Amino acid sequence: MAAFSLLLVVGLLIAVFVGFNIGGSNTGVAFGPAVGSNAVSKLGAGVLMSVFVLLGGWTVGRNVVTTLSEGIVPPELFTLETSVAVLFFVGFALFLSNVAGVPASTSMTAVGAIVGLGLASGNLNEAVMLEIIVWWIVSPLVAFWISGVIGRYFYPRLVEWFAVTQTEGSLLVLDRSGTLPRPTLGPDTTRQELAGTVLVIVIACYQAFSAGASNVANAVAPLVGNGSIGLNVGVLLGAGAIGLGALTIARRTLDTVGNDLTEMPLLAALVVAVVSATLVTFLSWIEIPVSFVVIATMSIVGLGWGRATRTATLSEAAGGNAPNVSVGALAADAEGAPTVGGEGGTPPPHEHEPIGEESPDEIPSTADLFEPGTTARVIALQNLVPAIATVAAYLVFQFVLVV
Repeated sequence: MAAFSLLLVVGLLIAVFVGFNIGGSNTGVAFGPAVGSNAVSKLGAGVLMSVFVLLGGWTVGRNVVTTLSEGIVPPELFTLETSVAVLFFVGFALFLSNVAGVPASTSMTAVGAIVGLGLASGNLNEAVMLEIIVWWIVSPLVAFWISGVIGRYFYPRLVEWFAVTQTEGSLLVLDRSGTLPRPTLGPDTTRQELAGTVLVIVIACYQAFSAGASNVANAVAPLVGNGSIGLNVGVLLGAGAIGLGALTIARRTLDTVGNDLTEMPLLAALVVAVVSATLVTFLSWIEIPVSFVVIATMSIVGLGWGRATRTATLSEAAGGNAPNVSVGALAADAEGAPTVGGEGGTPPPHEHEPIGEESPDEIPSTADLFEPGTTARVIALQNLVPAIATVAAYLVFQFVLVV
């Protein structure tokens, strides 16, 4: 009994460790643009991440817990020993990604570790796993095409309508002229700037909600599956651990996403955030664990592709007159506008040309959307981390903890 209790304590500690690393990884994805544009501080990002992760996990996230705890493999396989081992593989793999300062796919890593258990035991639910894999393929494509449509037909208009300006000085100040102090706009702050800053923060919170919906399960599903903890306790434990990571080690991934990875226009980052968070929340609602990082990457590429295709009409493209497509096309609207991790103020007003009449010179294909070295490191770790968890889990459950 004492050994069992000690093992349970170890399992809980590892679950906290997993959640801690999830917080470190996902906070950069959710709040990188907001921190990079100075809309919120790193501390503020950590606090908001903690609150909205709990909200997402407590509502939609329960569905993903069900899938991971009993859908991929039979719940009886989650003995306390195997649960501890699965969580260890997930935590160790994510720790490697956080040491490198790059956000990794926590859902793919958790699923990979559980698949290793299922393969070693011969009890993998192939139907559920096939459904998950299908959505892993389809959801990035959906993100690409939705973002592509926005980039081709709506993005230039969005630049004119929703340009987020940035001025020197405080956004808000306290007006003490009355009986009670009240917040008012700073000396140079415009209503557009205030609205834009609030929009950046709201969308980041929406991403945090989707991260909680998708990723709380990754930290606690094995322990919920074997009955060591209840669902409510598991959600609270996972969300609390993610919040701890958001307030501590997330600072490094916030630097990577907010400053090093891209000079993407802030509006483009917001479009990508809304598309990605909506897809992840929907898929979590239907009990599918998915990768926010992969979906967001394809959304970025789709938005740039759609923006670049404005140089040709559909009939011209069908006739072989294809445009010189580059995700660097997003940089065409960045001049004078704030960028993630960059400088910027008020973009100059301009009238966008109709589709097919926009000059390729206005959409420079030589502009780099990504820092090549950082991007290569991100892509490599996105694939390597889940693979490490899967292979390690299979080998241990096949030859050490025989199930």
